[in-house]
Amino acid sequence: MIDNLILGFGVAASFNNVFACFVGALIGTAIGVLPGVGPVATISLLLPFTFGMEPTTAIIMLAGIYYGAQYGGSTTSILLNLPGEVSAVMTTLDGYQMAKKGRAGPALAVSAIGSFIAGCIATLVIAAVGPMLTNVALKFGPADYFSLMLLGLVVSAVLTQGSIMKSISMVVLGVALGLVGTDVQTGQQRFTFNIPELSDGIGFVPLAMGLFGVAEIIRNLETPEVRTFVAGKVSNLWLTREDWRYSLPAIGRGTVIGTVLGILPGGGASLSAIGAYTLERRISKRRAQMGSGMIEGVAAPESANNAASQTGFIPLLTLGIPANAVMALMVGALIIQGIQPGPRMVESQPELFWGLIASMWIGNVMLLVINLPLIGVWVRLLKVPYDFLYPAILIFCGIGVFSINNNTFDIYVTVIFGLFGYILFKFGCEPAPMLIGYVLGPMMEEHLRRAMLLSRGNPLVFFERPISAVLITLCIISLALMAMPNMRRKKDAALSEGGG
Repeated sequence: MIDNLILGFGVAASFNNVFACFVGALIGTAIGVLPGVGPVATISLLLPFTFGMEPTTAIIMLAGIYYGAQYGGSTTSILLNLPGEVSAVMTTLDGYQMAKKGRAGPALAVSAIGSFIAGCIATLVIAAVGPMLTNVALKFGPADYFSLMLLGLVVSAVLTQGSIMKSISMVVLGVALGLVGTDVQTGQQRFTFNIPELSDGIGFVPLAMGLFGVAEIIRNLETPEVRTFVAGKVSNLWLTREDWRYSLPAIGRGTVIGTVLGILPGGGASLSAIGAYTLERRISKRRAQMGSGMIEGVAAPESANNAASQTGFIPLLTLGIPANAVMALMVGALIIQGIQPGPRMVESQPELFWGLIASMWIGNVMLLVINLPLIGVWVRLLKVPYDFLYPAILIFCGIGVFSINNNTFDIYVTVIFGLFGYILFKFGCEPAPMLIGYVLGPMMEEHLRRAMLLSRGNPLVFFERPISAVLITLCIISLALMAMPNMRRKKDAALSEGGG
């Protein structure tokens, strides 16, 4: 591992890659600070601009945007009580109360320090666990891969907030959208409706830009902006001895939770932050005061969401499975660059694999430098009205989509999916499972066909192979756990009606 990390730092320390890491971290912090933008929309918008870059440089920059957004989201949570990122929601509970008491400085400091420590530890976990998982994944056959991807889709639906049936519907719709185009084996066109531009399928970038970029702009314009700044100047960006005493154990617990939950499909930074804060409310010595401005209420979720944002790369790099919507965009970025993510990537692209891991350490140091000294800059950036931001975002969106194929049809697709994404929001449906289904659908079809060919059409192959059988069993257990609360609610409703 040491030799591989030396290789990685050699790649990551080149001028182009360091600069890309810095740009990604800076953009990520900025879009984390600005409410209503988010890393998914930003990465979707910037995907076309990475086509001319080296694959390693492009992925390093996109990764920096993702984990940088987790840092930046805490600033608005603490100063405005308005989470810039979904994963920063839990930070508002104690962070804003600290700011109201004149302790915004320590809250911002523990957020940056906790994120730095968690990010470094999570990166070390990736370096240690990644190659081991790759060796395991090399033993997978087509049936095992199909079952693994099916489990990823099921878990992403189960862990999504809101209605489970809506989440499953989104996954199925995403798989269907991924099958649009020309069948590789038969040459027949599927679901193209005689539209020539759809013969190669629906473009990944127009779909992602529409669902997460344009739809997000429409949502933000619908809701009037309300920003209430904490009075007073942010100062005293350091922690007292008591702050260290309460925050360090919370950082440790948050890091462990984020490192583990970040690997789960559909989990990611949001679930990790919720889990870390919930744990603190149960075991903290000051649990009765949680929510009134306790520093451990900031340290735990901020550590968890940053650790999770980095360990989310483990299933992507080792198995080719996206753990969340951002990782699905990363899969798309790699495929566009001609790289198939998965266990073979460590052997075929060692510079990319280890260069990305090493760049995370460099990025965490940069984020620590970017966040603490530039607090004043981010506070001023918060005062930029959204009315000035969204026209520039739409212009970049249009230029980016058109530059891919120089085709106006892609712009129409982006607009259509932007309106569709807004409709999904109105009906309470999350588009993230749909994007994961869109990415995994074609891969699942390919492995399903291979498995059936090798088994001569025997469907029992998915249960005869031990790895596949275990994964299918986990799918069934996940679905059962998902159905149990609904069954219990129906039973309680029936009993209450009978009693009435």
